[in-house]
Amino acid sequence: MNGFDLLRKTELKVENIHLSNANLSTIAATVADILGLERNEVIVVDYRDGMLVLDILNNCVNAFKIVGQQEALLQGLGALPGVNVSDKTSIASDGMLGWIALDKDQALDALRQGQKMAAEILGTIAKRVIVFSTGAEVASKEIEDTNIPTIINYLTDEGFKVSRGEVLKDDKLFIAARLLETAEAGGFGVIITTGGVGAEDKDHTVEAVKELDPHAATPYICHFEVGTGRHVKDGVKIAVGEYNGTIIISLPGPNDEVKASLEPIVNGLKIEATKQDLANLIAINLRSILRKKMKQSD
Repeated sequence: MNGFDLLRKTELKVENIHLSNANLSTIAATVADILGLERNEVIVVDYRDGMLVLDILNNCVNAFKIVGQQEALLQGLGALPGVNVSDKTSIASDGMLGWIALDKDQALDALRQGQKMAAEILGTIAKRVIVFSTGAEVASKEIEDTNIPTIINYLTDEGFKVSRGEVLKDDKLFIAARLLETAEAGGFGVIITTGGVGAEDKDHTVEAVKELDPHAATPYICHFEVGTGRHVKDGVKIAVGEYNGTIIISLPGPNDEVKASLEPIVNGLKIEATKQDLANLIAINLRSILRKKMKQSD
């Protein structure tokens, strides 16, 4: 992770610099080249009383390319026609852009340490999972929730730290809001839901995931004809989406199908599979189970 958000502190100030018929576009282009930015990402916004102010139009910069670059910037600017740089000229900026004026070796060492810490934190978060069940019959305790203990036990054995979420009511907006809240909190690498992926009018989990991630992978597990029985949708789907860096996986409710999904989930997470590939790994197992069930019912 080399990119750092400037957090709207995008002004780069050069103090005690004097211009005489200088070309502002050339100045901006020179600064962009030295800082490893595209030329259209730097513009001069003001010059008065010996202060030159530029604006960085890219809110996320490569920190390793800007640290300790004050001397290179001053040399580059001083070589331009109409630009006078003296030993009093300096860089004065807030936020990450202030790193331009730092000692390069010390700043790079700090960045590397920061990268290491960030990687460790992200690694810890990636192994944190929260599991939600859905369904009125689970919420009312009419049926035992065997899915959450199954998931907790399996993923814990695989080295994940798993938290138990509450039972979500069968409402698309409610489920979407709870998933959004959890993902935005940023403490979990994976959210798993069970139930609510069927073809009846009470099933809304897949649609809730798509509220957060319109490009979520939603492969079919089986197909139905709309209008047969209680089917108002043309089949059962699962969903794998992503929001704010959190993977969201929506599984069916039957416990045997949840169990069959856990090995492909772990394998997919270990290889950092795309959401489409992860969804397909899960779906293949579930289709196999349904085929066996259909054969047994014949």
